[in-house]
Amino acid sequence: MKAPEGLSGLARWMSLPALLGSGAGIVLALLHGWLTTAVPQGAWGLLLALVSASLTGSLWLLHLNARRVLRTLAALGEGRLRPTPEYLRTALLEARAFPERCFAFILQNWLGGSLLMALVFVPLAGTSWTLGLRIVLMGASLGPLSALLVYLLVARRGRRAVEVIAAQGLSPLEVVAAAPPRRMHIRRRMVLFIAIAVLCPSIFILDASVSRTLRAVDQVVASSDREVREAAFEAAHDGRGMGVAGLVTLLVMLTAYLGGTVIAEPLRSITEDATRIAQGDLRPPRVIAAEDEVWATSAAFAQMQAQLGQALLQLRRAGLQISTTTEQLVATSGEQESGADEQAGSLNVTSATTEELARSAQQIAGNAESVSAIAETTFTAAQTGQRGAAAFLGAMQRMKHDNQAIADAVVRLNKRVQQIGKVVEFINEIADKSDLLALNAELEGTKAGEVGRGFSLVAAEMRRLAENVIRSTKAIEQLIEEIRDATHAAVMATEAGLKTTEAGTVLAAQVDESLSLILELARQTSHAVRSISLATQQQQTGTDQLAAAMGDILRVTEQNSAATKQMAAANADLAALARDLKRVVERFHVGATEEA
Repeated sequence: MKAPEGLSGLARWMSLPALLGSGAGIVLALLHGWLTTAVPQGAWGLLLALVSASLTGSLWLLHLNARRVLRTLAALGEGRLRPTPEYLRTALLEARAFPERCFAFILQNWLGGSLLMALVFVPLAGTSWTLGLRIVLMGASLGPLSALLVYLLVARRGRRAVEVIAAQGLSPLEVVAAAPPRRMHIRRRMVLFIAIAVLCPSIFILDASVSRTLRAVDQVVASSDREVREAAFEAAHDGRGMGVAGLVTLLVMLTAYLGGTVIAEPLRSITEDATRIAQGDLRPPRVIAAEDEVWATSAAFAQMQAQLGQALLQLRRAGLQISTTTEQLVATSGEQESGADEQAGSLNVTSATTEELARSAQQIAGNAESVSAIAETTFTAAQTGQRGAAAFLGAMQRMKHDNQAIADAVVRLNKRVQQIGKVVEFINEIADKSDLLALNAELEGTKAGEVGRGFSLVAAEMRRLAENVIRSTKAIEQLIEEIRDATHAAVMATEAGLKTTEAGTVLAAQVDESLSLILELARQTSHAVRSISLATQQQQTGTDQLAAAMGDILRVTEQNSAATKQMAAANADLAALARDLKRVVERFHVGATEEA
């Protein structure tokens, strides 16, 4: 029967295998009684009536037990409760606990039913109490085997029920939080499984063999007729007992197949997800229901997958931001470098003009007759120089503001790199824990021997996956270290640019003051020709100072241009590192759900 897509009918679907397991055991017990002629011919009607009544009562009690254990799940399926997260978590815990409750209930029904059958059938049929003891022994041998078969069938359906319940509104991490992997009883379950699979068929076959042998011995001892004795020997050696043994063996093989399937299914799912992640396909985590150590592995794998997806998304966003910021820095550096070249050209022109002004002042000092014309020329040149100095001062202030913006951007970039480093450290911790968990799981699988070989292989694959994650995070850490070095160099270059710009601003202010002085001197020269000698000397002195100041400004501007080129190179290196980080992160394809 196909599993329901929703919660409707899910509780009834989970409890159906109990009927199959109980019915198979009862049919096998009746077949054993018929083939071994343990039940007298006249008592078969009474036996079948008692078995039918016992089976009906057992199924009724099983239905009540299922309704009691799965009451929240049944209420959700019938629409009496809304599928809120709280009710879904309760239903999930009920579905996980139902297989063990079903095993215990079936076993109790078999043991109690066989004992009650012996106490009622023997007096009513008038047979010996040896037959009652054999009925109890039959319940003790077939009961655990039937209960184990029911447990395996219900466990598979219980896992499917957990997935259906989680699909109604619970994330894998919420499922893990609702049912934390605390119990580690897989070794105990394997011991119990082997004990039931070995001891129960042995008791069953031993009863058949011993009963037939004792019956033949009794017939031989009680009869002196040779033909009767030979018939008793032939009856003891016929193959009907072996037919019952073959049926029991078939039931044991079916139970063993189901047991292997129950263990292998979650491990196979975990292996598929791990292989997909190793190939770079990181999808949203899913619920892989299991029990004991396998559930602990599934829960840890789901947590690791979710945290790895979040870390990769954070790295992708950080890499994109770094790339965008770096492109802006490269563009700003290019503009600043072009402005620095233009500024250097302007300063060269200004320096040449200043030198010409100094030579003109010397000519004025040597030729007093043309002082008036030269003073007028000086006045005009001083006005032009003042406007140029004011424009230069504004350019220096804008450069200072741009350098400050670059410094702030580099500081923010450095903070982002530190955040990426923390995320990588977090991934390293997850990978280390996963490696340790995989190592422990591999050791536990090795201790389990042949049964745990598949589990050891899965643990080894998980360990190799953790080692791959560690190697990838180490590569990312190396890239982050290079980014830190590049950003540190950018910070140093930006600070040098700020200092240089501040010095240029001061010198520009000095140029503006000097030109103002020249302007005043030229005005005095134009208005007072009598003081032309003194004004000429003052003009010569101011012109020399202006030439020296312009030389200093030119040197500072060249230094600023060199620092700007260094910063542009550092930004280019940072952009290359950002592209490398982006390629490393894009190796993993994160699912659409996580990206949203």
